[in-house]
Amino acid sequence: MRLRVILHSDLNNFFASVETVLNPELAGKPLIVCGDPKERRGVVLAKNELAKRYGIKTAETVVSALKKCPHVQRVSTHFGDYRYYSEKVREIYERFTDVVEECSIDECSLDVTASQRMFGGGVEIAEKIRRAVKEELGLTVSIGVSYNKIYAKLASEIKKPDAVTEIPYGKKEQIVYPLPVTDLLYVGKATAQTLSAYGIRTIGELANADESLVSRLLGKRGRLLRKYARGEDDEPVKTKQEKDEIKSIGNSSTLPASLTDREEIKRWFYVLAESVTGRLRDADVGRANTVHIVVRDDNLEDKTWQTKVTPTLLCSDVAQTAYKLFCENWGYGKPVRMLGITVSGFDHYIEQMTIGDVLGEREDYKKKERVEDAVAKIRKKYGFSTLQRGVLFADEKLSGLDIRKESQPRSEKPKIEEKED
Repeated sequence: MRLRVILHSDLNNFFASVETVLNPELAGKPLIVCGDPKERRGVVLAKNELAKRYGIKTAETVVSALKKCPHVQRVSTHFGDYRYYSEKVREIYERFTDVVEECSIDECSLDVTASQRMFGGGVEIAEKIRRAVKEELGLTVSIGVSYNKIYAKLASEIKKPDAVTEIPYGKKEQIVYPLPVTDLLYVGKATAQTLSAYGIRTIGELANADESLVSRLLGKRGRLLRKYARGEDDEPVKTKQEKDEIKSIGNSSTLPASLTDREEIKRWFYVLAESVTGRLRDADVGRANTVHIVVRDDNLEDKTWQTKVTPTLLCSDVAQTAYKLFCENWGYGKPVRMLGITVSGFDHYIEQMTIGDVLGEREDYKKKERVEDAVAKIRKKYGFSTLQRGVLFADEKLSGLDIRKESQPRSEKPKIEEKED
């Protein structure tokens, strides 16, 4: 059997590293990338190594981070730049193989099995990639090398930053098995606690555990995790064309201030529905037959509901369904901090004939769909704000707001928020 050679690349402190590349004045200073606290988005999204030394963690509040390090530098997010650098890094990967799977904006899996004759073994290829990313883009990357995706991912976490680590075939007992079970992909805190209650605390203990016990504790997922622990993952690296089909499309937004007025909330559902149906149209997967909503209160507790609908890709259908779900389930006058809409159940434009179609009841829908198709074309050519829904004009802050649009790469240095006195 010919073993595969898989790499897993993980860009170190990616958002913070990009900010430092674009503004070298930030080098050598503790740095966090965060939302705007004034707009209730005061959460740490990324931090550099120096900020880590002060105990700052991703997802904690900016207020908390400032208590740990009052002089930490704060920069807002610039996703256009992050995507630009992510694509540049991917171009480097593709010099060595065309089998690249994007796991996230800063992580990729690469199958370099067929590349070894030209570029050398897996570790040699990984070192070449690591040096190219550093020298050409000023970023660092940690790369794991192994014979499957799970172990390659695990190897990339062992040594950071700016490192290459290999888990060779036949060395799992020495390298992998002593590691805590929480180091294994998909093993979270709750799963680890369940396993720990039965004496399973390391990856090796999970690998050697009785399969029926693990299955009883965690079901099918338990059997899969045990398989991963044993290094028996055979999932291929999937190119963009081979990726699993899109299962759902959604968007959410933390509101600038908690809302109780239902008309204001209704307008926000329309903003989100514009985003979601725009993405649905771009994805070209047909109409959706399920609408899901998520609502967060001031205690940061989320509630979700969903309902089936006649297959649609109309903004008005999605918004009205979402708002109806909200009104049926959310207490009147209860504050809303965040809203989200997701659609799923795509028909890929394969329509099933119904009695309503025979009676002509779907003709009204088809007319509306043609109108939205025309609106989409006009917006694509002349800009999103060219045509707006009347429901949004009651709030000038929402009129013309396109939350699908990521910020563009900057042509000037970012604005840095200095510490408060």
